[in-house]
Amino acid sequence: MNDIIKAMKERRSIRNFKPDMPPKNLIDEVIEAGLFAASGRNLQGVIIVAVTDKNLRDKLSEMNRKIGGWDEGFDPFYGAPAVLIVLGDKSVPTYLYDGSLVMGNLMLAAHSLELGSCWIHRAKEEFESDEGKAILNELGIEGDFEGIGHCVLGYPNEKKDIIARKENRVFYK
Repeated sequence: MNDIIKAMKERRSIRNFKPDMPPKNLIDEVIEAGLFAASGRNLQGVIIVAVTDKNLRDKLSEMNRKIGGWDEGFDPFYGAPAVLIVLGDKSVPTYLYDGSLVMGNLMLAAHSLELGSCWIHRAKEEFESDEGKAILNELGIEGDFEGIGHCVLGYPNEKKDIIARKENRVFYK
């Protein structure tokens, strides 16, 4: 089986991570794969914020927890030490689709490098908030960006089985 198709079939969302930070070169490989995702008219209107600073990671986790309505102490990033935030430039008509393709590439690249990943939602709400806008401003990010998702990243602390696909999902004519 082709390696890419094999990765697509075997990749699973990881929700239990070891605390060890992956080396920067692996994180950079994942990011580069994300930046090579297809984009409408090749406008490349998606950016990635790589969060490896524990304080910022924990701040984002807490913001996400509050938005999600979970009890204090819950970590919606499941202990992942790194977070890749995908943001779409709202002036690009296909930003949401383009950002989704970036997220897919990030997760497949992580899997291919034996890292775990999971798409965590609520980035939209985080970066619509004053606190989220302040984070972007502090990072020097200008423009009107919408949070597409967080790709949490790290070494998996669990093994997941491949689940059979549901039947009757393809139709030919």
